[in-house]
Amino acid sequence: MKKRLKVAFSAFTALSILLAGCSGGTDKAGTDKEKDSAAQAVKLSEPGSYPLVAEKETLKVMVRGNPLVENFATNEFTKWYEEKTNVHIEWEVVPEQSMQEKLNLVLASEDYPDVIMGLNISPSQQMIYGSQGAFIPLNDLIEKQGTQTKKMFQDYPEIKSTITALDGNIYALPEINDCYHCSMSQKMWIYEPWLKKLNLEMPKTTDDLYNVLKAFKEQDPNGNGKADEIPLSISPKSWRSSIDAFLMNSFIYNPVYGSSYKHIFVKDGKMDVAYNKPEWKEGLRYMNKLYQDGLIAPESFTQDDNQLIQIGENPDTVILGASTGGHQGVFTQLLGDSGRWSEYKAVPPLKGPSGVQYAANDTTALTPGAFVITKKAKNPELALRWADGLYEKEHTLRSVYGRPNEEWRDAKEGEKGINGEQAVWSELKSFGTVQNVNWAQTGPAMRTNEFRLSAVAKGDDDLEVILYNETKNKYEPYEPKDVSTVPPLFLTNEQASEVADLAKTVNDYVDEMIARFVIGDADLDSEWDGYVQQLEAMNLARYLEIYQQAYDAKSK
Repeated sequence: MKKRLKVAFSAFTALSILLAGCSGGTDKAGTDKEKDSAAQAVKLSEPGSYPLVAEKETLKVMVRGNPLVENFATNEFTKWYEEKTNVHIEWEVVPEQSMQEKLNLVLASEDYPDVIMGLNISPSQQMIYGSQGAFIPLNDLIEKQGTQTKKMFQDYPEIKSTITALDGNIYALPEINDCYHCSMSQKMWIYEPWLKKLNLEMPKTTDDLYNVLKAFKEQDPNGNGKADEIPLSISPKSWRSSIDAFLMNSFIYNPVYGSSYKHIFVKDGKMDVAYNKPEWKEGLRYMNKLYQDGLIAPESFTQDDNQLIQIGENPDTVILGASTGGHQGVFTQLLGDSGRWSEYKAVPPLKGPSGVQYAANDTTALTPGAFVITKKAKNPELALRWADGLYEKEHTLRSVYGRPNEEWRDAKEGEKGINGEQAVWSELKSFGTVQNVNWAQTGPAMRTNEFRLSAVAKGDDDLEVILYNETKNKYEPYEPKDVSTVPPLFLTNEQASEVADLAKTVNDYVDEMIARFVIGDADLDSEWDGYVQQLEAMNLARYLEIYQQAYDAKSK
């Protein structure tokens, strides 16, 4: 089977890119001599073997704090990996909520550790600080010491092209997490027991959905004699849950998967957006009808995910008919005691009045900037070897899940994976609880689509099995054929800086007007033309032109 890994990320940070100047022969020779001297200070074992060094060495690592990890220093995987590599880590843990501010401060002050891990350093940041020499280019280090990284590039060459900067250098290693059900995550979920009680079928069209939601509102499906049912409620702040993420794809292709590429698609080689088209207007008209008829909860434009989950887990009785998001945990307590999460079933992409029926394809599977080596590192080759080992299968299982035969085990002969084929491994404990045995998806790891789907399927009520089957059976048939999402694009500094301003201006305005048009605060018939003109005044054409230039450059 041909291997492929869908990768995407946004390059939107407004930072300057300074191209490294040419050094004189004497300076370069001196620099190379210093690097050679540092490299010779530590004798590494053969690439791919352990321990990495005979005498214990120390790396200073700045890491993003993870609410699921009690303590990186005492963590079971940290201790196991130290014993295997003979490399001790001095951790500087940065709170997740303030990691970008801390990163900017450290980069500005040049108070660097040896390594920065898990802070998701953007492509633009990689380019500016790489060209200035703050981040060490990894190309030669990978060639000499990157056993697993080179294998990853060989098996998935698109990864290498994705993380290679405009100057040809690789400044950071990624985290790979190719999640199949995440690739079509703009879903809607509906409470199946209510459908059965009211003798209704799963909606297939936008008209069907209207009729079902209206029945939920008027026919007392929870049977308590009260008109307390909420047909559709969402949170705009949850994962893939905005009001347009699912519904608009019955009118026009609408990928909502990043602050820079939001609503942008490629058709016939040209960049375009959905939100200034007549089809978008008709989608808004449909959502306005739902709202005016009391089928969309008014708080859908303001509530956070916790407030929505309180509705989904209403203690007295079920009151939520439908919601949107990448999985049922967006609006219920995932794997919770009530068990409600499993009673919501995915609504397939709905056919709109003009026959439009898309499953938006979100191709995010790579987190850029998961690991960089700074110029302060005394032993860059050792740092690279240490990170390279994290891509090994067992090491990924240990770092993400935990200890063998406690948090995971090898699959037995005959056990089926999520994809129905022979399984490779099995998760023994649910991911997502606070613990101190793994790093909980922090830093480099190698979870391809094949890897994730090779986990043992634990029955029809297994969350991963549910998400796989719902996506495979209901969404994959409607992946777009005539349009596509924006591929990974590296932008120059000038482009990144300009796009950052344009993206915020345009996207904030679009989000504001979606809410206003849906609730009726703005009139579609009288104010639509002014809305489109305002987008033009915000220089939407230039916004698309920048991406088109980067797309054309990548396509050459």
